[in-house]
Amino acid sequence: MNVIKINGIKGIATIVMAGCCLFAGFVVFPGWVAMNIWNYFASLTLTIPSIGLIQGVLLWGIMIALYFITRKERLVICVKSPQGLSEEELKSVFAEMKKRAQDDTFVQAMMKARETELKLKETENIEDKKTEIK
Repeated sequence: MNVIKINGIKGIATIVMAGCCLFAGFVVFPGWVAMNIWNYFASLTLTIPSIGLIQGVLLWGIMIALYFITRKERLVICVKSPQGLSEEELKSVFAEMKKRAQDDTFVQAMMKARETELKLKETENIEDKKTEIK
């Protein structure tokens, strides 16, 4: 389990800066390139109007959408919770995480919450078994 820790204003500023850089690198710059290519061909023909940066970004979005529509492999996104770990395996994973995060209060709080959840689940299972027996 990876935990990203954001500390105060400096952490928020770092996240905002990283988001702006990703937006500029993957959206604005390719849009600027698409705009320049379009405007180059527009200057050659004189019948096509030139476009601005916003239209270049839209043109880039259209090209990406066409790529995903026409490619042979399909994009599959699957989000699910991990299955297959028994309660004992989960407890051993959490025990290992406790050893590694002795000084981190955030991780310790998450661990206590998960332990409480597991204890509640165990008591519910025991109570369900008792009601089935009766």
